[in-house]
Amino acid sequence: MQDADLLRYSRHILLHDIGIAGQQAILDARVLIVGAGGLGSPIALYLAASGVGYISIADNDTVDVSNLQRQIIHPDESVGLNKAQSAAATLQHLNPHVQINAISARLSGDALALQVASHDIVIDATDNFATRHAINRACVIHRKPLVSGAAVRFDGQVTVFDLRTEHSPCYHCLYPDNGAEDEIRCTENGVFSPLVGIIGATQAAEALKLISNIGTSLNGRLLLLDAFDMQWRSIKLKRDPQCAVCGTTTII
Repeated sequence: MQDADLLRYSRHILLHDIGIAGQQAILDARVLIVGAGGLGSPIALYLAASGVGYISIADNDTVDVSNLQRQIIHPDESVGLNKAQSAAATLQHLNPHVQINAISARLSGDALALQVASHDIVIDATDNFATRHAINRACVIHRKPLVSGAAVRFDGQVTVFDLRTEHSPCYHCLYPDNGAEDEIRCTENGVFSPLVGIIGATQAAEALKLISNIGTSLNGRLLLLDAFDMQWRSIKLKRDPQCAVCGTTTII
């Protein structure tokens, strides 16, 4: 760690639970963020500001003027540009000392598996079940911690699936992929702009805790937020032994 790093990240280093060792782990970490929208924006901003050494951010969508109300990583002049490229430019300006890998494609199949395998932490900031299930399957196969979040209207949720631990549930345990999900998207239902900031910042916090090996993660717990009445609920999650993805009779 250089002298400039000691100064830049001094407020982390002053935290006894993080210290120099924890900050060095952050500097050495590789994080994959899938989605550069409402959730991906605060996640990426906080991770880059915190010094995560290598951040890959993947999104095949382009910035639309309707995104600017909540996708705070994209400035007005990015309208029409690819979201991953726009996010990378903002992050590089925020912290030029971190390496940003912009993936201007929708990750799937072998490409998704390769990216998951080459990162330490995977963060799901997407908005559709098919992609979430694909990310989950790749994380189960490669035993990578998955930080998952979702937000629509005034309702948000966040959890961690730490697939390095034997009894951790996976996303499929919580939402079985039976092809009958009724997706609720913010493009059709609206979303309260600070909600994605709250959920995304929580995802970033969980990722940093996992990297620096501090605190108690949300593995095995689902946090639900009703931002309209500003009430949180915590629900315990258990691994489904019959889960088709991570259970003892796994069929991936």
